[in-house]
Amino acid sequence: MDWIMQAVLSFLAAIGFGIIFNAPRKMLFYCGFVGSAGWMVYSLFETISEDAVQASFLGAFVVALFAHLFAKRFKTPMIIFSVAGIIPLVPGGTAYNAMRHFVENDNLTAISYATKAFMVSGAIAMGLVFAEVFIQLIFRSRFKKRKVRQL
Repeated sequence: MDWIMQAVLSFLAAIGFGIIFNAPRKMLFYCGFVGSAGWMVYSLFETISEDAVQASFLGAFVVALFAHLFAKRFKTPMIIFSVAGIIPLVPGGTAYNAMRHFVENDNLTAISYATKAFMVSGAIAMGLVFAEVFIQLIFRSRFKKRKVRQL
């Protein structure tokens, strides 16, 4: 039941941010799907490995893969899907706790939270970039095969 609730709530969160960022109405379902898929991969790998950084990387990688596939299929910019889809992975609570502990003058705890927030944010960025490279390599190899066949 917990997995279903997480899937539904991450779906709704991604749709909500799709609306905020003015995604086309027809694409909102797909924005929600991308966000839900990314969150479910994150949640699964965080449960298995108990490492939020690796799980964030894999979740962002899945978000970017689906965003690329939907962008190609619907001939829309990838950013429509990736921005709305990445929102559930953003470590907002961790960054908030870091700032709260800095304000309370509990610097050791604040630095711990801030380090985790920075590492998770970096892992999200790396996941997006690695998926971009992966997709480019796949499409480049497919394009070369198609070009060889035409000769």
